[in-house]
Amino acid sequence: MQFEKNAGRSLILSTLLMVITMVLHPTGGNFEHLLKITSIAIIAHSIAIISMPFAAVGFWGLTKKLGAANFFSISAFSIILFGLIAVMLAATMNGLVLPIYILKYKDASPEIIESIKPILKYNTSLNHAFDYIYMVAFCLSMLFWSLIILKTKRLSSWIGYLGIALFILIISLFVSGFSLTNLDGFRLFVLGSVLWIVSAGILLIRSGEHIDFR
Repeated sequence: MQFEKNAGRSLILSTLLMVITMVLHPTGGNFEHLLKITSIAIIAHSIAIISMPFAAVGFWGLTKKLGAANFFSISAFSIILFGLIAVMLAATMNGLVLPIYILKYKDASPEIIESIKPILKYNTSLNHAFDYIYMVAFCLSMLFWSLIILKTKRLSSWIGYLGIALFILIISLFVSGFSLTNLDGFRLFVLGSVLWIVSAGILLIRSGEHIDFR
């Protein structure tokens, strides 16, 4: 029971760190703008990287609560691990590699700066790919866990229905052509995921206190 409570706290802590990342996250721009925001970019993405281990432990606690021997519960955990690795790679590329790379050209001539712009565009495309991996991974994991919750009743049923509703909403936005990879779209996705993860964390903490919320 104590592990469940700590896992719930880890989920909440990881989402809090992600929210801080979104608040601090600077918007993109031209080379000169990127050069000015290197420090805040490193700080914001470092916070995101720090949140990953807490998220992994929290999701493992959720998996154990719903049944560590359950195939779909373990599948959901495996899928979300791939998603967390994708987030870590995106944060590393965008928040550490890119600022360090840009700083090497802070005194470069306009011609050299122009020559590296394709590399910056490639970095953006790579980060969007990692974003898509995480989004798909989280949506599938949330759906699996939500269905298991509704079947086993090991957590309150309402979070299962919430997860299914969010899954349908996110998929609908994606199919309709709404961009979830730009900053505003990603913040919208994070808002929905934070709602579900924090709810799961709270229920894990309360289930560890032997309180039934069905």
